[in-house]
Amino acid sequence: MRPVTYLMLALLIICSSCSKQYQALFEKRTVLADSTVQKNVANIVNYRIKSQDILQIRNLQNSKSLIDLNPLQSANATSSAGFPNGTPVSDTYQVEDDGTVALTDLGHVQVAGLTRMQAEKYIESLYKKDLKNPVIELKIINLKVTLFGETKTQTSLPLTKDRVTLVEILGEAGGLTEKADEKHVEIIRGSPEPTVIVVDLSDIKSITDPKTILQSGDIVYVPQNKRAIRNDKISNLSSILQPGLLIFSSVLLIVTLLRR
Repeated sequence: MRPVTYLMLALLIICSSCSKQYQALFEKRTVLADSTVQKNVANIVNYRIKSQDILQIRNLQNSKSLIDLNPLQSANATSSAGFPNGTPVSDTYQVEDDGTVALTDLGHVQVAGLTRMQAEKYIESLYKKDLKNPVIELKIINLKVTLFGETKTQTSLPLTKDRVTLVEILGEAGGLTEKADEKHVEIIRGSPEPTVIVVDLSDIKSITDPKTILQSGDIVYVPQNKRAIRNDKISNLSSILQPGLLIFSSVLLIVTLLRR
């Protein structure tokens, strides 16, 4: 074989290697059994509050925050947080290491191990002793899903409802790009041994499929379609070969001139 042929072959191998490395992201997978999927779906609504979770707690019967229910405590909380008097204080509370949240007039309330609804009803029952017909709303606002791949926005998005579907979260991210492979969208779930749920969004049944309901910590990965992969390979090949071909052409020109 001529040296030029060897050069071309080497460049092709390098190009193929680069493209394969890019596509290997999340390539290895463990199939998630249907029974496991059903179990996980049931656990979404029944997420148990744990330490370091951030809760938003409001009394819907009163426009004031829970902190404002006690004027003295409200003033202390405002000044200690560095806000000027009269500035609203956020109704967010971080669950402490002992599993409690510190609430006005109640002190430290144990919420770790409870579901969102259980904690909501429990806090509401405690406030009924001092407040008239309280309606407590509790949200866990730190639960998130991360998006990678061919989505218009690659980011982490909060799970604002008990049941957020794959289609809803992709809509919040702006949808899929033209390079997306909508037939092989992956939901990567769990640790330390993640499992993968593959969803075919070209099938309208996927909209109501229970396995597309997301959990906190899920990673949604949208791979490239075959056409995009092929175009990337051609682009990579062109970018790698062009400098080499330029050098080869220059050398060939010099050799040709020297032989005259």
